[in-house]
Amino acid sequence: MVHHATVLKMPSSHGSGQISREELSACGNSVIIEPGALIFHPENVEIGDEVYIGHYAILKGYYKNTLKIGARSWIGQGAFLHSAGGLCIGERVGIGPGAKIITSQHEMPPDAATPVMDGELLFAPVTLEDGCDLGVGSIVLPGVRIGKGAQVGAGAVVTRAVPAGAIVAGVPAHVVGNR
Repeated sequence: MVHHATVLKMPSSHGSGQISREELSACGNSVIIEPGALIFHPENVEIGDEVYIGHYAILKGYYKNTLKIGARSWIGQGAFLHSAGGLCIGERVGIGPGAKIITSQHEMPPDAATPVMDGELLFAPVTLEDGCDLGVGSIVLPGVRIGKGAQVGAGAVVTRAVPAGAIVAGVPAHVVGNR
């Protein structure tokens, strides 16, 4: 009996993520990039002055769109920032350890026999306005805007816009108060 194997395209490497500051589209003064932090597609990553990037954070630039980090922002250890759809982080933004920001997703295929990964890749930008803060382990999904000075609670999953000054928590995140 002959078995036919499905031939799949082998994925290619995205590189090591270990870059020099000169490879970045822009890198401000007094930027700290801790050991173990990885930055992909540095040509599309802009970092403002006095930004801190914690150990093992992953800044996943993309071949199109940009990842912009405003001055004096803080990115915690193990954070994952994915900018396929575009990611703009304002000034003095805090991103807690283990937080994740996603700007693309696979559209659900019309039939259950088709793997989800075969669905069309959809892109939507994420914006974090000045002075907002993402709690430890929070997740921000594609197309979300976090308003100026808003607080996202630890472990929250943000699926829609957060008003300026709001405090959100939960899964999915909802407004629980104001600052």
